[in-house]
Amino acid sequence: MNFIYILGAILVFSVLIIIHELGHFILAKLNGVKVEEFSIGMGPKILGIKGKETEYLIKALPIGGYVKMLGEEEKSLDERSFSSKSPGRRLSIIAAGPLMNFIFAILIFAIVGSIKGFFIPVVSKVDQNLPAYYSGIKENDKIISINNKKIRNWEDFSSEMYMSKGESVNIGIERNNEIKIINVTPVKDENQNKFVLGIYPTLLENPGIFKSLEYGVNQTITIIKQVFGAFKSLFTGKASADDFGGPISIIRVSTKVAEAGIVPLITFAAFISVQLAIFNIIPFPALDGGWIFLLLFEIITRKKIDDNKVGVINYIGFVILMALMIVVLIKDILHPINLN
Repeated sequence: MNFIYILGAILVFSVLIIIHELGHFILAKLNGVKVEEFSIGMGPKILGIKGKETEYLIKALPIGGYVKMLGEEEKSLDERSFSSKSPGRRLSIIAAGPLMNFIFAILIFAIVGSIKGFFIPVVSKVDQNLPAYYSGIKENDKIISINNKKIRNWEDFSSEMYMSKGESVNIGIERNNEIKIINVTPVKDENQNKFVLGIYPTLLENPGIFKSLEYGVNQTITIIKQVFGAFKSLFTGKASADDFGGPISIIRVSTKVAEAGIVPLITFAAFISVQLAIFNIIPFPALDGGWIFLLLFEIITRKKIDDNKVGVINYIGFVILMALMIVVLIKDILHPINLN
C-alpha cells in the first residue's frame, strides 16, 4: 500500500474524530462549560498546546478522541462545571457529537451528489427477456417500495434486491400518478453473481441544492438502515464476526478507496461518519449513548443520579471498551477483513 494513501486514510479518520469532538466542544462552550482537554487520538501524548483554559492534545493512537470537561466525571460546585448544568443542557452537549457526524455525512453526500449527479429510482431502461420486462415494468416508472418497504433512493432498491436472495418481490411503482404493485421474481446473473430484474436507474444530473440535500439525507438514512441490518445479521448468525472490523480495517479500506480518487474517499468518509455516530449512541457506559440514556432518565423521572456513581460506571465502561478495542485490534491484525 502506498504510504501517501495510508496517510490520507488516517487523516480522514482523524477528521471524523475532530468533527465529532468539535460538536461536544462547541456546545460545551455555548452552555458555559469549561473544557479542560480536547484530544485527538488515545494513548501517550505526542503534542500538546495549552490555550487560555483548554489543552489541545494529539495522542499516539488514531483510534478515538475525547473532550474532557470540568465536573464531567465527578460532582463540582463550580458554575462552569458540566455537572452544575441542567439535564437539558448536558444532553445537548453530549448529543452534539453524534449529531455533527450525521450533519457531516449529509453535507458530504449532498456536495458530491450536486457535483457528480446521482441515480434515482426511476426506470430509465428495461432489458427485454428479463423478469421486469415480462412483469410489465416500463421506462419512467418510479419505484416507491419493495415488499411494503419505502424506497428513497437507488441504493435502497439495490439493498432490498440483495436481501431478497432471489425470492419474488412486490414492487410498488408510480406511473401517471397511479400506484401499482407488481410481483416479480429476479433471476441470477452469473456474470455479476447477483439476482437482477433487468432495469436501470435514471441519472439525475445537475440537481439543485434542495434535491442534493434530500439526496444527502436519504443516503444517510440508507446507511443507518444498513448498519442496523448488519447488526441484526451478526446476532442472528447470518453474518460472521470476520465480516466486521475496527480502526485498522477502516484505515485499510480507506487506503484502498483512496487509490480510486478523492471523491470516493470523501464519500467513504461520510459512510464511516454515520457508523461512528451510530456506535457512539449505543447506550453503553462511557459512550455518548450511555450519557444520553442517563440524562433522559433524569429528565423523565426528575431524579438526579449521583455524579460519583456515574463516574464509577463510566470508568468501568471505559475499561471494558478499551479491552474490547484491544480485542478488535488483535482481530484486525490476525484476521483482517477481505478487501477483494
